[in-house]
Amino acid sequence: MSSPVVTRFAPSPTGYLHIGGGRTALFNWAYARKLGGKMLLRIEDTDRERSTADAIDAIIEGLTWLGLDWAGEPVSQYGRVMRHREVAEQLLAQGKAYRCYCSPQDLEEMRAKAEAEKRPIRYDGTWRDRDPSEAPAGVKPAIRFRAPQEGETVIEDAVQGRVVIPNKDLDDLIILRSDGNPTYNLSVVVDDHDMGVTHIIRGVDHLTNAARQTQIYMAMGWRVPHMSHIPLIHGPDGAKLSKRHGALGVEAYRAMGYLPEAMRNYLARLGWSHGDDEIFSTEQLVEWFNLESIGKSAARFDFAKLENVNGHYIRHTPDASLLAQFVDFLPHAEGGKAMLAQIDDAMMAKLLRAMPGLKERAKTLVELMKGAQFLFAQRPLPMDDKAAQIIRDGGAEALAGLIPLLESAEDWSALALESLVKAHAEAQGLKLGKLAQPLRAALTGTSTSPGIFDVLEVLGRDEALGRLKDQVS
Repeated sequence: MSSPVVTRFAPSPTGYLHIGGGRTALFNWAYARKLGGKMLLRIEDTDRERSTADAIDAIIEGLTWLGLDWAGEPVSQYGRVMRHREVAEQLLAQGKAYRCYCSPQDLEEMRAKAEAEKRPIRYDGTWRDRDPSEAPAGVKPAIRFRAPQEGETVIEDAVQGRVVIPNKDLDDLIILRSDGNPTYNLSVVVDDHDMGVTHIIRGVDHLTNAARQTQIYMAMGWRVPHMSHIPLIHGPDGAKLSKRHGALGVEAYRAMGYLPEAMRNYLARLGWSHGDDEIFSTEQLVEWFNLESIGKSAARFDFAKLENVNGHYIRHTPDASLLAQFVDFLPHAEGGKAMLAQIDDAMMAKLLRAMPGLKERAKTLVELMKGAQFLFAQRPLPMDDKAAQIIRDGGAEALAGLIPLLESAEDWSALALESLVKAHAEAQGLKLGKLAQPLRAALTGTSTSPGIFDVLEVLGRDEALGRLKDQVS
């Protein structure tokens, strides 16, 4: 019987959870879910100078917002340093590692000589076969892995295919620094082995590390996990992803008003595909996901496509659910906390009634927030330039003739109010826009809004009439 699938997401807490990391976590999560396994979370915090508690919190919050969960508690790599040292000493005792007494000056001279001779810069094996009795006094040695010098290291990669690296191209890497701290490649191997990781899914920039790590697995007599090195994410212009393209933290996308389910959908399509399907649920992603459908070429991040996907999710999310997500979003949005402070039960009811009209015009929760501003505005409403111009250019006169009819309206529903205004427009020989535009300006302070009759209904008779009268008095 095969062992259950165990994947892991292993970010370094030196900053936010970037979008590439979010996609890597998603692929690990989806693959484990599909096969009834589990994803683990390991915080690779061995860089003590750059690792911060705030970054760890940001990573965990970002994953939680994306809806990606993991089994057990997050594992601190730094908390396992003693175990890493133990394995380094074990390799040393078995003759599969050795002490290197090279000083920084020795290594610099080695580097300069390689550059002068136009050779790749690699450790030359100075201490590989020397007797430690020759060591200079007072020098703390590093421990280097005794890498095989002949033959090849082969990685059977589910995405990249069979990758063959000549062993002569890989030098003896340091596995334990002279200060006793383990290096990345050793720590990762020990942790993945001890945590029972069966499948490693990570960026293709780790492919060279995969060869070094495979050698360590083999030296320890451990089973090498299945490897999948996924393509990087580039900008729409094909250049390496930068902040101008969208290389932001996951929390930035939250603040920009994207829904987590839309982000999962969009991120899944960056490098992976299921036929021509662009929109699919998270349940479908888990059902369809496989490593064979991940492409080798770099994926291209496109904000316009992300907005379209997000707009689809906003339009198709039930009103009550979207309202709950909108309220959760407000503390993360610019100006959102002030809006949140005005939300009581009555305002929640208004927002829920307004949601059908609001979500048809919004691709992000930021746009939804802007569309909902009219509900929060205090009389007399501030007017933007276009709205003020509409009121000046005959709008006030048009409203003055309409107000008495609205005051006498028995049914204050969008449908009844639309019929009333249309009948008045026909009687006056006017196009509906000649009344709808000043209505919108007076009721919202802008020239764009949800359907104006929906706006009338949601505001209610007293508030709506008060706003109209403010513009004709």
